[in-house]
Amino acid sequence: MELIQKAFWFLIAIGILVPIHEWGHYRVARACGVKVLRFSVGFGRVLWRRVGRDGTEFVISAIPLGGYVRMLGMGDEPVAPHQRDQAFRYLSVGRRAAILAAGPAANWLLAIGLFALVACMGSEQPKALLGTPPAASLAERAGVQAGDWVRAVSPDGQQWSDVQSLPELHAAVARAQALGESLYLTVTDVQGHGSRSVRLETERLAGRSPDARLAADIGLVPEAEPVIRQVVAGGAGAAAGLQPGDRVLTIDGQSVPDAGFLRDAIQRAHDGEQPRTMAWRVERAGQVVELSPTPRLADDAGRRVGRLEVGVGTMPAMVVVSYGPLESLWRGAQQSWDMAVTTVKLIGRMLVGEASVKNFSGPLTIADYAGQSARAGLSPFLDFLAKISMSLAVLNLLPLPMLDGGHLMYYLFEGLSGRPVSDWWQQQLQRAGLLILMVIMALALSNDFSRYAG
Repeated sequence: MELIQKAFWFLIAIGILVPIHEWGHYRVARACGVKVLRFSVGFGRVLWRRVGRDGTEFVISAIPLGGYVRMLGMGDEPVAPHQRDQAFRYLSVGRRAAILAAGPAANWLLAIGLFALVACMGSEQPKALLGTPPAASLAERAGVQAGDWVRAVSPDGQQWSDVQSLPELHAAVARAQALGESLYLTVTDVQGHGSRSVRLETERLAGRSPDARLAADIGLVPEAEPVIRQVVAGGAGAAAGLQPGDRVLTIDGQSVPDAGFLRDAIQRAHDGEQPRTMAWRVERAGQVVELSPTPRLADDAGRRVGRLEVGVGTMPAMVVVSYGPLESLWRGAQQSWDMAVTTVKLIGRMLVGEASVKNFSGPLTIADYAGQSARAGLSPFLDFLAKISMSLAVLNLLPLPMLDGGHLMYYLFEGLSGRPVSDWWQQQLQRAGLLILMVIMALALSNDFSRYAG
């Protein structure tokens, strides 16, 4: 059932984003006087057809993983002399380029609008209050302490951006890590006093693929009470007598300030391959109870860690994040631009081997995120749509034949040289571009399967 839901929301996302992209091509083509023969959502057998007043055939096809706009004179078919003013290939270079660029531009504008809508709607998000960082994590080395409240971030310690919530902080950290840059944080205590700056050495983790181990090595965990939220039946925690609602007071005589400290203590409760029994004092229904849990050892990205098979921590403090209409629009434009720049830089780093190709995600991962965001609510799903729309815009602008960006490079050459790219060169570049896209898709699918297998 869950798989069906993910597939459903994935198709909903594709059903929104692909027509928007093709609509961009269609509208600018019509504005340039080009005759559009077909506007198709999907490929393969036609399921639904309607002919518009301008003669365009609008269709929905059986394979809903793309779409296209077919224009008169876009291929090698002959064009009657009286129709040349409506044929794509007889337009000026500038108009042809405008039609091709309109698809990615439509996705970009949609992303700006969706980001702005999410900002204007407002949403309840975890506050950027941090708990005890894991031992040896970047946050611990930077001097982050339990109860620190992150107020702003900066890539250079000079230009600062305010942080409204924990997801904003995590996004800034992920961007810095992907680009191999440091990130400076301005933190205060929970009352907003005692401002200080710390430097998070995210460049140390450049090239690492995004996963749970990377998040633990960064170490920015939300502040939460050291309470046992859930106990897995048959697990090590259940065998020790732990119950949901237990508040952990001390471990081996040391007080437990928050859930981050508790998690770290559980994971480190072993001597090599031997788990270590801990002495816990917990508060249960107003009474103090002493327990002696022994974790089971598990492998976590090549490291041995202790597991009690319990859920730890209460819900973090929440904050409502919302903006006015104009500020939301500005934030939407800024967020989309930042995402585009980060994506291009990350692709460049992957090409030279400075970033992991595991950053590529395929349809399975996208479907998973679609389902998760839809379950989380309207705002998360709109934010997901904005990010995928922006990714489509950037992907289509890459200078690869088969993509809009590749054809734009042809037109740039034609505009500078005064002659079109020869048919022979177009054929060779087309083959090379197809091979590159196949390799990218293979990597993306491989990453999908490895994530699910892991």
